[in-house]
Amino acid sequence: MNETDITVHDLYEKYPDEQIDIKHEQLLLEEHNRVIFQFPNYWYSYPPLLKKWFDLVLERGWAFRGQHALKGKEFGIAVSSGFTAEDYRFDGLHRHTIDQVMAPFTATCNFIRTKSLPLFATFEEELQTSADYKQIADAYITYLTKSFKFHRES
Repeated sequence: MNETDITVHDLYEKYPDEQIDIKHEQLLLEEHNRVIFQFPNYWYSYPPLLKKWFDLVLERGWAFRGQHALKGKEFGIAVSSGFTAEDYRFDGLHRHTIDQVMAPFTATCNFIRTKSLPLFATFEEELQTSADYKQIADAYITYLTKSFKFHRES
């Protein structure tokens, strides 16, 4: 995989009326082996349209309890936070790590039998200069394109 193999799909641009085309979204998922959900941490969860997307697109009988159409695909999240990495420590503001906050995503991956990729997280204090943005962008491209080893069958 390289940078030219990346498809960007903006739900808020595609569905400004929030009327999600479920079959179209399912076809997109079937066409890709790796799907990264990129979003800001929104009250310890997904933004509302993405939550609606999960509720509608991952249908019973297609994604679980039946066909398991996504089995073996790689799912990951790239989450950004306006807080600092230190805020996501047991002794920090949130009293939970960012991985713990995003645990429902991993649970969803397990339930629909996809492979859960490691979390890619960015925090406010990491982005102070243009060099910081470049460094994070380069790290993100690496995350999107690298091969991950999985130790157990999902």
